[in-house]
Amino acid sequence: MLKKAKILLLTISLTTCLGLMSSTYSRYVASAQSDIEAQFSKWQILVDSIDVTSNSQSSINISPIIEENEFIASNTIAPSSTGYFDIIIDPTNVDVSFNYNIALNVLNENIPDLLISKYAILPDNYIEGDSLVFTPIVDSNISNSLLFNKNEAGYTFDPFTIRIYFEWFEGTNEIMNDEDDANIGTLAVNENTVLEMNADITFEQIIE
Repeated sequence: MLKKAKILLLTISLTTCLGLMSSTYSRYVASAQSDIEAQFSKWQILVDSIDVTSNSQSSINISPIIEENEFIASNTIAPSSTGYFDIIIDPTNVDVSFNYNIALNVLNENIPDLLISKYAILPDNYIEGDSLVFTPIVDSNISNSLLFNKNEAGYTFDPFTIRIYFEWFEGTNEIMNDEDDANIGTLAVNENTVLEMNADITFEQIIE
C-alpha cells in the first residue's frame, strides 16, 4: 500500500513539474510580424507590337515582300519567285529564359512547289542589302531558346527580327510540271488567287 502511495505521489509531482515548466516557457513567447516583399519575374512578349502573352490567342497580319524579278510583274508570285516576311519579337519585359517555336505553313495546297525554305536573325546594325547568315527550315518549324543572363547587371533581352524566306521552287526535284504552273496562272485570272501562309508562334518559359 505504501509502495502504491509513493508511485501515486511521484506521478502527481511529475505532472505538476511539467505544468510549471510550460507556464514558465510561455512567458518568453513573443509575437513577430513582418511584411515580406519579392518581385515576380516579368513575362510580356510583343510580336509585331502586339502583346501575345495577355491572350490565349492573338492574330497578327504579316505582309510578305516579293523580291523583284525582271520577268515577273511586281508583287506577284510565279515559278522561280522568291520573297520573305519579317516577324519582330520584343521580349524586353521578360525576366526568365524561354523557348519560342514558329510553325509555318503555306495554305495554298495546289502549289506544292511553293516552299518556306530558310530564315535569318537580322543583326542590330543591319542595313537592307547586307549579307545574312541563313539557317535552313526543317519540317516547317523554327525553334530556339533564349537564356536569361542573371550574372550580368542590368541584363535584358533586346527586340529582334526574324526574316523568313519562301520560294516557288524550280528544279530537278520539283513536284509541279509546266502545265501545273500554267493552271495556277489561269486560276488567278478567274478567282483572284492570293498567296496564303500561316505562322503559329508559341512561347514557353524554361523551368528546371
